[in-house]
Amino acid sequence: MRDSSNEDGLHATIHPDGSAVLVVDETPHQIPTTHAEDARREIVRLTAGIARQLGAPTRVIVTEPDGEWPLVVDGDERVEYAAGEPAPVQMTPPPPRPAAADTGPSYVPAGRAGDAGPVRTGSSAPDDDPADGSVSTADFDNRRANRETFLTSELESDAREEPATRGFRGAMTRMGIRMGPGAEERAERADQMSVAQHWPGPRTIAVVNGKGGSGKTPTTILLSAVFARLGGAGVLSWDNNQTRGTLGWRTEQGPHDGTLHDMLEAAEHLLSADAQAADVAKFVHHQRQDRFDVLRSQPIALASEQRVSAEDVDRIHSVAARYYRLIVMDSGNDESDPLWQRMIDRTDQLVVATTTRDEHAEAGALLLDALADRDEHSARLAANAVTIVSQADQKAPANEVRRVVDGYRKLTRDVVQIPFDPAMIDGHLHFGALRPETQRAWLAAAATISRGLTGAA
Repeated sequence: MRDSSNEDGLHATIHPDGSAVLVVDETPHQIPTTHAEDARREIVRLTAGIARQLGAPTRVIVTEPDGEWPLVVDGDERVEYAAGEPAPVQMTPPPPRPAAADTGPSYVPAGRAGDAGPVRTGSSAPDDDPADGSVSTADFDNRRANRETFLTSELESDAREEPATRGFRGAMTRMGIRMGPGAEERAERADQMSVAQHWPGPRTIAVVNGKGGSGKTPTTILLSAVFARLGGAGVLSWDNNQTRGTLGWRTEQGPHDGTLHDMLEAAEHLLSADAQAADVAKFVHHQRQDRFDVLRSQPIALASEQRVSAEDVDRIHSVAARYYRLIVMDSGNDESDPLWQRMIDRTDQLVVATTTRDEHAEAGALLLDALADRDEHSARLAANAVTIVSQADQKAPANEVRRVVDGYRKLTRDVVQIPFDPAMIDGHLHFGALRPETQRAWLAAAATISRGLTGAA
């Protein structure tokens, strides 16, 4: 299908909103689609119609936000990528083999060589040759030392990447033209691999901000979802709250009313040799869509009836670390509470959750200052913290968002911005309900956090 007609007559542009325009001989034809995938199909269909009229495959150049793609389409809607004709293959004959000396075979059976004696190859001395004509142990050891493995190296395996699934490259793959992923898809896959890894020993993430409404609970839930969906089971969201924490309100309830107080009462059994992995299910609430578990605080009783001490935190954390590989702790607003401070003592990675509102951003910054002066461990957490800035207000000016993001870049290891998403406002949170760009932002946040967990003790 390399012969094409109308080499420069067809140009198509797919816009970010999913609509497109096909230009034929300088005449634009609007394509009122709303999704890029539909626009691509329509461009192929229209180009194939022109190819049928011309009686020859037709070239069309498609421009998308991520690049320009020259294609050749025939009348049957078969598509071929036409970046350029392949370079001609030069058939070079192999170099002639050097003529072998007329010395006969390298091995002559006994009794067939006449008076000539055995013929030797290589440079081994006569005294090194075994009497029966077998290979010497020195030669065998040398071959063993130089043997290459038959196994494929990890580097070679990584090079065999899956074809593209997104954008124009993905569309070409689905049409039968295998194309590698673009830069954006490769970056996304790298983040997925980072999040999917497991570490030698449990890891604890603390999500903090001294101001209520700063996004701690959504951050806890959605980070847990990303880690569990990509890395598998063994992720716990813990509502480490002295008051009525909202983690239980925004997640799915299991077939019981278990809370951290119930787990605390059963801690001795759960830490015993007789305990089984499924025993912990009596106290946590499994999220069936997002695959992590939730340890709730007590949302009904008064705070005075559910006081949790620093020793209680140690006990619960010991249980959690036995049954889970990753613990994500939601926190309250009282940084002086022993419960809050013991959480910091157990933390491997600190996450500051904030919105673009001034009071939330300032509260997070002040908390980092306090941790820097608390002790060496807390100062290290503050220096290596990751900040997640959620856009709570849909109408927040871009310069306001940028001001908060840039301000935290000076304070923490990294900053990830989460766009406004109505699915994050109220009710139960589910990762799958978020917009694609929001899901991608949370993946980037989890990957950034994961890189800090790799070297944690």
